[in-house]
Amino acid sequence: MEEVSNKQVVLKDYVNGFPKESDMLINTSATISLNLPQGSNALLVKNLYLSCDPYMRNRMTKTEDSYVPSFTPGSPIAGYGVAKVLDSGHANFKKGDLFWGFTGWEEYSIITAPESVFKIEHTDVPLSYYTGILGMPGMTAYVGFYEICAPKKGEYVFVSAASGAVGQLVGQFAKLLGCYVVGSAGTKEKNVGGKMLEAVLLNMRLHGRISVCGMISQYNLEQGDGVRNLFCLVSKRLLMKGFVVTDHYHLYPKYMEMVMPLIKEGKICYIEDIVEGLESAPAALVGLFSGRNVGKQVVVVARE
Repeated sequence: MEEVSNKQVVLKDYVNGFPKESDMLINTSATISLNLPQGSNALLVKNLYLSCDPYMRNRMTKTEDSYVPSFTPGSPIAGYGVAKVLDSGHANFKKGDLFWGFTGWEEYSIITAPESVFKIEHTDVPLSYYTGILGMPGMTAYVGFYEICAPKKGEYVFVSAASGAVGQLVGQFAKLLGCYVVGSAGTKEKNVGGKMLEAVLLNMRLHGRISVCGMISQYNLEQGDGVRNLFCLVSKRLLMKGFVVTDHYHLYPKYMEMVMPLIKEGKICYIEDIVEGLESAPAALVGLFSGRNVGKQVVVVARE
């Protein structure tokens, strides 16, 4: 079997406080076979694009009760990405197919749960979109806005991080629906959760709805901030609901049916912040927590 070099981004050890580039290293000594063992039902893939997402910070800490498992120090980190199938032992995939879903931060990966990834059917849009508007962040915006907040034309919508991967979509969805949109374009790590949530609670209208998909302002704190003004939930009869987007992936076909025409007709746009090469990945990921990126942060591993 042919063995090739497989460059990787490895987590050195669990992280305390703000992550640093030095918490990760680029491993250039790993190799991988470009053929699956006979009888395997896995996928051997070449990674093309990797997604930098705030939730990955939680995986850099040893936790027992999180909705996603911690990374393993000494091993490649993992996250959402777009990949091309080089060898398949699964009936739903063949060589040359493209998918988005969880993969390793490395040049090549073996996907042991092919049923958990989404085959890419539409290739007439940038493939990088499947790390953002057509992937997990897009679904997060869709679920939080339409399914949980259930907005009506003429209502007011506040987006706490209107410049991020999710927030930029929520604002556009709201405008297309005929809502009035206000939002913070400031850095996500200062706005989402914490003091911003306290201010939002004071300014909510009666019977308002708040959907919560993350709190990046809290991820690097040893002790999370307490949130004041919670009595507004009572006095203003508010609904505040948290959600994890993976619980709603059954709605992905419905979302695609809605969003693809909007993209193709130019009614919605998506801003990406793209860096080249695995060597750039640690800095890109760390940059999420200092507001370095504008739009969706993407790492290009290979362009096909």
